[in-house]
Parts: sequence; C-alpha cells; structure tokens
Amino acid sequence: MTRSVYVTGIGRGDGRQVVELGVMELLTRQVDRVGVFRPLMHEGPDRLFELLRARYRLSQDPATVYGLGYDEAARLQAEQGTDELVSQLVDRFHAVAREYEFVLVLGSDYADTQLPAELNLNARLANEFGASVLPVVGGLDQSADSVVAEVHNAHRAYADEGCYILAMIANRVAPDAVKIAVDQLGSRLPVPVYLLPEEPSLSAPTVAQVVQKLQADVLLGDDAGLARNVMHFVFGGAMLPAFLPALTPGCLVVTPGDRADLIIGSLAAHSAGAPSIAGVLLTLDERPGPDIVALAERLAPGTPVIAVPGGSFPTAAELFSLEGKLTAATPRKAETALGLFELHVDTGELTDRLSVARSGRVTPMMFEHELIERARSGRRHVVLPEGTEERILRAAEVLLRRNVCDLTLLGDPGAIRKRAGELGVNLGLDVEDHGSGAIARVVDPQTSPLRENFAELYAKLRAHKGMTVELAHDVVADVSYFGTLMVQEGLADGMVSGAVHSTAATIRPAFEIIKTSPGASIVSSVFFMCLADKVLVYGDCAVNPDPDAEQLADIAIQAATTAAQFGVEPRVAMLSYSTGTSGSGADVDKVRRATELVRERRPDLAVEGPIQYDAAVDPAVAATKLPGSAVAGQATVLIFPDLNTGNNTYKAVQRSAGAIAVGPVLQGLRKPVNDLSRGALVQDIVNTVAITAIQAQGDAVIS
Repeated sequence: MTRSVYVTGIGRGDGRQVVELGVMELLTRQVDRVGVFRPLMHEGPDRLFELLRARYRLSQDPATVYGLGYDEAARLQAEQGTDELVSQLVDRFHAVAREYEFVLVLGSDYADTQLPAELNLNARLANEFGASVLPVVGGLDQSADSVVAEVHNAHRAYADEGCYILAMIANRVAPDAVKIAVDQLGSRLPVPVYLLPEEPSLSAPTVAQVVQKLQADVLLGDDAGLARNVMHFVFGGAMLPAFLPALTPGCLVVTPGDRADLIIGSLAAHSAGAPSIAGVLLTLDERPGPDIVALAERLAPGTPVIAVPGGSFPTAAELFSLEGKLTAATPRKAETALGLFELHVDTGELTDRLSVARSGRVTPMMFEHELIERARSGRRHVVLPEGTEERILRAAEVLLRRNVCDLTLLGDPGAIRKRAGELGVNLGLDVEDHGSGAIARVVDPQTSPLRENFAELYAKLRAHKGMTVELAHDVVADVSYFGTLMVQEGLADGMVSGAVHSTAATIRPAFEIIKTSPGASIVSSVFFMCLADKVLVYGDCAVNPDPDAEQLADIAIQAATTAAQFGVEPRVAMLSYSTGTSGSGADVDKVRRATELVRERRPDLAVEGPIQYDAAVDPAVAATKLPGSAVAGQATVLIFPDLNTGNNTYKAVQRSAGAIAVGPVLQGLRKPVNDLSRGALVQDIVNTVAITAIQAQGDAVIS
C-alpha cells in the first residue's frame, strides 16, 4: 500500500513551503518514485510544484497533481455537500497513489479559499487518504508563549479529528523565542515538536522578483545579480556623505534616476565591499546618461540597475508588499530552506516516523542525498584553495546552508568578500553566532602566521631535494601547498581543488607532503557512475596511464575499499578485451596476473578477471561466458587496464547513457585530497566536498 504524508496548517503565513520541501528531500533519499498531490489549488502557476519537479526531476504529469480548484470545490461543497467534495478528491488522490511508492500531499493554504471549516476539511482528507499528518504553525511576530499555545491548539485540533499526527512544526519563530518555546514544550506532547527560526533571506524577494512585480526595465545586471536577495530598502534623498552610512548588506538602493552621485556612490561602495548591495532601483522614469551607465558597469559588473516610471512613494508601497517565494527560479532559496529544515528538524527521527522503506534501486539523486546526509552526520572541515572562484563560492554557500562541513577558503579576504558580494553569495563570514551550523573562515597564505611554521615543516620534508626554509617560504604561500599542509597538520580534515588549477597542481603537493597510505604503492582514482537504477565504481580513469600488474591490483583493492565506504557492495571485475581463458597476450596476461594478486592479498573480495565489460555487467552475457561466477553479470567495481580505456569509457557512459559521474575521487593517500575537473559544475563541487568529508570520517579505515 502506498504511504503518504499530509503537510497542512492552521492559517496563513506559516511558510509551509520550507517544510514541504524538507519532507520531499527526506522522501527522495529513501524512495525512487515519489508522487505529489495538491487537493485544492488556486488559478495560475503552482510555484512550489514547479520547484519540486525541477529539483527532484519528477516525471509526474502536472495534470495529475491537482484535485480541484478552490472555486470549483466551494461550489461543489455548497451544492452537493462535503461528502461529495471529499469523495471526488479521494478518487483523484488514489489515481496518483497507484503510480507511486509514496505521496506528498500539500494541504490547503487558507488564502481566500471560501471554504468553511478548512482545518476540518484538511483533517478529513488526510484520514480518507490514509495519510499521516504534519501540521505547521506560523510563529511570525509571536512571543514564545503564543507559539507554545498555537502548537498545543493545533495538535488538539487535528487529534480531535482522529488524525495520526507525525510531528508538530512551528515555523518562522523569532530566533530569541525558539529556545524559550522549546523549553516550555519539552515533552508535553506525545509527538516530536520542531521549531524553525525565521530566516529573513527566505522572505526577501530577489531583484528578479522586484523587476517582475514592478515591470521594471533592466539597464544593467546579469543573471547572478538578478538572483540576489533584497534584504532591505534604502531610499536615497540625502547628499552622498550622509547617504553612504545608511547602506546595509543586501539593500536595494531606491533613488531618482537623475541622482548620478548616489548611483555611482552606491556602486563604488559595493565594489569596495562596504557594503555589498543588491542593486539600484531608479524612479521617476529618469535614466542616467551613457557615460554614467558605462562607469556604473565598470564599477560593479553584474550588479543590477533597474528603472521604473513611478515615483519613490508609490514604488515603496509596492516594494513593501512584496515577499520572496520559493520557486524553480530561486535555487539558492531552496538550499537555504533545506539547510534551515535540516538544522532544526531531527531528520532521522522524522524519517523513522514516516516509516519509509528504502527502495531497492539506487538512483543518482538517492546517491547524492546519501553523500550529503553522511557528510553531515559527522561534520568535518574541508579547505578550498580556490577561494575567489565563482563556482567554489556558490558551492560553499550550498555546503554551509546544508550544514555539510566547515570550510576554510584560501585567498585574500578582501577579494573573497568582494567576489562573494558581487555574486550575492552569503557565507556568514561576519556572523559570530552560527548556532550549531557549519561555518566558513578565510585564510590568506600570504599573511597567515602559519606560513612560517609551514615553511619549516616543508623544508624538513623536502630537505633531501635541497629545499631550504627560505625557498619553502615562497612555496607554501601557494594555495595548493598551503591547503595541503593544513590537512597534513590536522588544521583541516581534507582538501578539494582543481576548479581552476591543473590536476598536477592539486595532487603534487599531496604526493610530496601527505604521501601514500601504508600498503598502497600508488595513488589512484575512481568515479562513482550513477546510472538510472544503480551506482558503479570505475577505476582508474584519471591518474595512472599504464599501471603494471602490481599497481593494477593495488587500484582494484583501493577501489573495493572506497566502494564499501560509500555503501556499494564491492564485486570487482578486472576488465580486458578477453574473458576467462579465451585470450592471450601481454595486455591480457597483465590483467590475469593482477587478478591473482588481488585474490592473494584480499581473499575476502569477490573478484573476476580477465573479463569483458559486457560479461561483467550483463547477466545474460555472463551466463554464456562465465556461468557460475559470483561477479560476472553483477559487477559493481570495474577496473580498467589503462587510463586510455578507463577515461574514454567513463566519458562514453556519462554522455551516451546519461549517467552522473561523481569524481574523480583520489584514493591511496594518508589523508583525503580530491581533484576537480576544470569544467566542474557547482553540484559536482558539492558532491566532491561531501565525499572528501566522508573520507575524512573514515580516515582510520582508509589510511
């Protein structure tokens, strides 16, 4: 029977989308096919479903998501009664439930619905659907006592309707009221209670949403600038010296378009990082001349400058009524929302109460979710040498929001803050109290007190190569060497680099400083190849051009260990152009000898070789070529005989089969250092950092 959870509330303004997004995140970690059902809907686009569909790659037909429109439901209820309304909605729910393992039900929003006793209707629908209920209470602008009372009242209301209540959530609670409310609630209710503090950036509109609301013209600004959150509005009327101190981080400057001094002054302050603004909004249909526009673009590239025909007062009235929304066009808000949910909700406890049985299939998304969850479960500290690179900064924001790991960014602090400000990225660098969340810091190798100590250490390590302290003083100022030394000295647990540096620049310091693990003859790499229904491990596709039999055996053993560490049961296929004893020649003999060495060193491993790729992964081919093999047809770890074969195969599978390739993941080092492709996307960087953090958790196992 399909299980379902009904996320509902007791009134407007509870910010329930944060909870709905968080629950979907939990479900997609466990279940391959999750459906969505919204019993009652307003006219117009459903922004939350579009976000869920884009983020979680839902294939569900949007037409099946919805029950009835609010107007139609109100008319049906008035003319034929509540029973008929409920009956039709139940039929439509079950049409979805038949197609999915789990259904997330999005309750009504209490916004101009014209439905009497709306809470009772939500409760009855949940009961008729057989869904557990997750009520959400809004705590905005309420005292701790009021929040506690609302939680109790909501629990009683749904319990009195006979609902199975999964947990209670109070959202948008004033941060200083959270602890008080938690202490007052204690264990007074028979279900868990979670309190989420108000997060201003979630309710802040983006510049793009301001543009849409005001039908503004965009004079300057790129997509990244338009995605910035507008945290405040600063209205310009004073002269520049009095105006500049009023600027605040993330503010939108609103000024008549003929005030060139305020336009240029605001952008110059942004460029200097004091502070980073969201953009500039020009009123009165006044536009600066081309010289001012050109100067503005040079001062703060990408920063939005937008214009409206109205005056400041009517513009202000519209701005103050605008609230940010979670949409498919605001992925950064989604990361913020998930980070908030995961930091304040016991996701393990909630998953258990959802009683979600894990799917037998492992989809790419499930594997990526597992990486994030495992990294978060034992938070580590990762150093990122490329601190001013845009993709690194965007990935850092995601990692911090999701509480994946603590970070150190290397580089000039002023340059990093300036670049983060230009991108609208919030790393919380100037926030002292992060609660229990992940934190980031910036270290400049050029000026760090650690430089002298690192120079002495590196000189000692490389003395046999003629290294002196004076020479080492320059070497360790390089971000890759500095980051590697941080890992070596236990000041960070792992390092990820390579977005703009070459593979050699990333791993050479690791070879010189961290060196190989005991028992490992070489450093090698694997890719996690996430196919539609399983994860395979490919090695070595990035480091060793032509390993000999000894090295190939070492790669296989390392890859099997890495696979097991990440939840893939290792069944090792030593690949060749020949299967079993059907072929001969130096290349086949190398693989055959490597297979024998693996069996000698790790008799507990299931290994087969030489074996062709099709016999390794296709049960039908395996039954013909190697019947009775414990590996053939079901291999999970595939070891290629050389880099040429491995690199081309992983790319062919990635491009032709639509697989997600996570890696390369380096193995064989004493401590984790991982390399990025210079074409890495933000999500690739997030995955690689999560993998590095997990490797650091099991450092004693892999070293």
